[in-house]
This record gives sequence, structure tokens and C-alpha cells, in this order.
Amino acid sequence: MTKKVCAILLAAVWGLLAVSQLVLPDQEVSDAERRPLVQMPEISVESLLDGSFMADFEDYSLDQFPLRDTFRKIKSLFHYYVLGQSDNNGIYIAGGSAVKQEYPLNESSVNHALERFNYLYDKYLTGSKVYMAIVPDKGYYLAEGSSHLALDYEAMFTAFREGMPWATHIDLTDVLSGEDYYRTDTHWRQENLLDAARKLCNALGVTAPEAEDYTLTQLERPFYGVYYGQAALPMEPDTIYLLESELLKACTVYDYESGKTTAVYDLEKLESKDLYDVFLSGARSLLTIENPNAATDRELIVFRDSFGSSVVPLLLQDYAKVTLLDIRYIQIDLLEQFVEFKGQDVLFLYSTLVLNNSSTIK
Repeated sequence: MTKKVCAILLAAVWGLLAVSQLVLPDQEVSDAERRPLVQMPEISVESLLDGSFMADFEDYSLDQFPLRDTFRKIKSLFHYYVLGQSDNNGIYIAGGSAVKQEYPLNESSVNHALERFNYLYDKYLTGSKVYMAIVPDKGYYLAEGSSHLALDYEAMFTAFREGMPWATHIDLTDVLSGEDYYRTDTHWRQENLLDAARKLCNALGVTAPEAEDYTLTQLERPFYGVYYGQAALPMEPDTIYLLESELLKACTVYDYESGKTTAVYDLEKLESKDLYDVFLSGARSLLTIENPNAATDRELIVFRDSFGSSVVPLLLQDYAKVTLLDIRYIQIDLLEQFVEFKGQDVLFLYSTLVLNNSSTIK
């Protein structure tokens, strides 16, 4: 009798879920996973005969399953705490922080990045003072002692020092720690970056920022970083703080993609799915920052990924103009249509995550 009751209850639950999937509207995006969800495939004679419809329908049904995020969390908790797996979806917890297991060192990716950077230098930068700083991902600090694999960071650093002999290399590893990164995200915390910004400024030969130059402002909305959804484990959200100053408030940012002028901290992004977009409007191919109160008329060009969005505002004091270029979104050969290369200071600022997955660099 008990078995029959259990079977009936189970069938009822699955039936209810199946009906719910048919009745409820399809979701276009998973906020937790930061990715689009598969939509209902079109039915055709060809797709039915070649089997592609059923394959696509299986992906669709998995993505649109009712209470999908709830079941993901239950699965993650079971794998992580009951089965004792060391990670979930490639994400592990160390020091209270979610970390992506980045392994092994992708030598072909490193070589691709070096080829692109050398091409950039030969084409545009031979008359400039060029600097290179690699931002270690938080696995650099948290993988050791947690029994998790990590890429060979020293081999990566050596490859870029030797592969970019025309650049002055700035080591940031000694001015950062695992606590300087958001617990639920890849990125570093701006309020913890003054030591890193000072090291960059000292190398560039410009005035370094001091804590008393800024006012700490907390964003009210909680920040659920990219690892929060990928890990599907219960974690408290992060809080984003901005380092504000009168100098930064006077600066203007021009976005070549939208043709709009914004502020250094783009408060229109407070409703963005990724709250980190508040820093310089998020992923943009080409921005220029004008600083009317600069101590000099010097200019800086930064080739960067998203880590640069939160640290570049701390480098502005002496620079009248800063140009930020993300060559993941704009081809190198097109740069001369928008930027006049005339011997400005140049900083390459890239995270190990991008350098180890550099196929996105055009």
C-alpha cells in the first residue's frame, strides 16, 4: 500500500510539473547563470525526420523545467555536502569565497594573446612608454591550501615578461589578497584597490591615490556575482562600494558605441543584471575619459578587460585624457579610425582569466 501511495504521489508531482511547463510562459534568460535559455524549437518535417527536433526539444525542456533554479540548488547541495565533491560546475568554496577552478595553463591561449599584443605594439605603439600588469584571479590566492588545481601562474607571468620585452612589467601579486575580490564574483573590490593603484601609478610616474582623496559610497542593491548562479550554492550577496571624489565627479566619459556621454560611475546601470556594470558602464569596446582638473596634460591608453573598469578611475589624477580599449570587441586594425596614437603612456591590464582564454581577443 505504501509503495502505491508513493508511486501515485510521485506520478502526481511529475504530472503537475509537466503541466506547469506547458502552461507557464518560457523564460528567455537565466539571471542566476547569466545566459540565454533555450526556446521552443520550430517543428518541421525535416527536423522531425533527421532527429534534430527531439534533440533541441530535450535541451529546451531542461532549460524551461519548472522550479529549475530550486532543483539546481538542491542538486548542488547534495553533490557538495552529501557526496563530498570538491566543486560544483567547476566552482569551489575557499575562504568563504566562490572560486572558479582555472586549470591547466593554456599555452596556445597565452601565445595567441602575445601575438596580438606584439602586433598592436608594432602597428601603433613603438613611440610610447608601454607597461604591462597582469591581474591574478582569486584562485592565485585561494587555490593553495584548498587541494584544488590551479594553473601555473609563474609560467604565465614569465611567458608575458619574455614575450613582451618592450613593456615594463608591473607585478600586482604582492599588493592583493583573496579578500580583495568579491566572494560571489570574479572581479576585485574597488575599495580594496588603493595599494594596487598606487603601484600602477608609481610605475607610470604619476600621482598615486590616497585614501583621504575619496568618499566611500555603498550601493543599496545587493550584488549577486557570476559565481553565485554558477555554483548554485547558498551564499550571502556581496556589497559594492564606490570610491567617489570631486575629481571623478568632474570627469566625463564618452562611449563610442552609444555616442553618449556618461559619468565614471554609471548609475543608470543600477538596474543592470550585472551590478558591476556601474563601473564605466560595463563591457564597452572604446571609451575616453576627460579629466578637466588633471594635474598635467598627459594622456594614457589602457588595453584592458573588465577588471580595468574599477581600477582605472583611481589612476586619473594626473591624466587629462584616458582612452580605454577592449580588443575583445573591436578589431585591432580598426583602432586607428578612432584613436590617434601619438606617444601616450600605454598600459596593458589583463586578468589571468582572459589571458588563459584569449580566443576572444580579436
